[in-house]
Amino acid sequence: MKILVIGNGGREHALTWKLAMSPRVDSIYCAPGNPGMTRLAHCVPIKVDDLDGLLAFAKRKAIDLTVVGPELPLTMGIVNRFQAAGLRIVGPSKGAAEIEASKAFSKSFMERHHIPTAKARIFDELEPAVRYIREHGAPIVVKVDGLAAGKGVIMAPNEAEAIQAVDLILRQREFGEAGNHVLLEDQLEGEEATFLVFTDGKTLIPMVTSQDHKRVLDQDRGPNTGGMGAYSPAPVLTEALQLQVLREIVRPTIDGLAREGRPFQGILYVGLMLTPDGPRVLEYNARFGDPETQVVLTRLETDLVEIFDALVSGRLDQIQVRWSPKVSVCVVLTAKGYPATHETGRPITGIDQAESKEGVAVFHAGTFLRDGELVTAGGRVLGVTAVGDDFRQARERVYEAVSRIQFEGMHCRMDIGLKAIGKSP
Repeated sequence: MKILVIGNGGREHALTWKLAMSPRVDSIYCAPGNPGMTRLAHCVPIKVDDLDGLLAFAKRKAIDLTVVGPELPLTMGIVNRFQAAGLRIVGPSKGAAEIEASKAFSKSFMERHHIPTAKARIFDELEPAVRYIREHGAPIVVKVDGLAAGKGVIMAPNEAEAIQAVDLILRQREFGEAGNHVLLEDQLEGEEATFLVFTDGKTLIPMVTSQDHKRVLDQDRGPNTGGMGAYSPAPVLTEALQLQVLREIVRPTIDGLAREGRPFQGILYVGLMLTPDGPRVLEYNARFGDPETQVVLTRLETDLVEIFDALVSGRLDQIQVRWSPKVSVCVVLTAKGYPATHETGRPITGIDQAESKEGVAVFHAGTFLRDGELVTAGGRVLGVTAVGDDFRQARERVYEAVSRIQFEGMHCRMDIGLKAIGKSP
């Protein structure tokens, strides 16, 4: 099979890494890819939002299966375009992907289908939003309606910071058109976890659980990021809770989208808050998360090509997916200044030494080759991932590997997976 992976981040590197293990794969192409992916695939300089270029390439190369990593091409309708051309592609249609593209849509969708989530109000003008904040009080969560690369959620502990956040979004236009609407949402208390499923629109196959770390600093301090690390499994998501999430959240979501004429096929990501009153939906994604993908796929034992083949063929009910009992921890290495303005072009060393450690894989996210030298090219630079028999061993392996890698201004959290130690994996 010829496979095309769309994207150039750590998630797409992990997908390529797992797909390359399949005996059914003859060649993999990545658009645009990154230096880490060149070891496994042919990288082609086509941007993820160049739908015409991607479609033309897939036709020219007779691609058998396309896997979409990032959200942007999904929300632009790449699946509709490829399917109309008779090409097989993993991911939801533009209509189904709106569950991620618009937080306003997803919030109203959850209300219509009685899916448990936090109460929220939607505003498109500054003064009514400020008035609501003053009447409602704080803490409150301020969310950008559209896509914001994981940075459109602002936790406001007081009214002044909430008003500052809505001013930043609605008046200063910090997020552009993505901030045409803003959600003011009740802050939920509890622990966050991620629940991912494969679905062909009918059958649901849950993946192993995972937990992401959004804040840039240890002990969940500092601003939100696209993700500073993750681990799998998430002990907080017990078997009973997983069944409850499937019954009360995932199944109603898939069935509700189908009833509204938006059948969902692909990867559904549910970001959860596990509150004292039960699980609540924080957000939906219409694709794999990053860095959750890295810890989930390092535990996958079933051929990923077999899963995707069954998914696009509508026969997920005919396969069984197997997972390793081991645990996995991913630590994201970021550039100086991230998640604000960050440095680029810093030489990177030590990746080969890191990957020589047992159970370690290093996934490239923001890297670039400059005159043959690997340098930083993004905020999140690398995702160092390690598997182990338990959380303690996986953490020891991953941080030993991290210590081998160097670039000027490198930052990472040192507490990824720490709270899972001592809990049953």
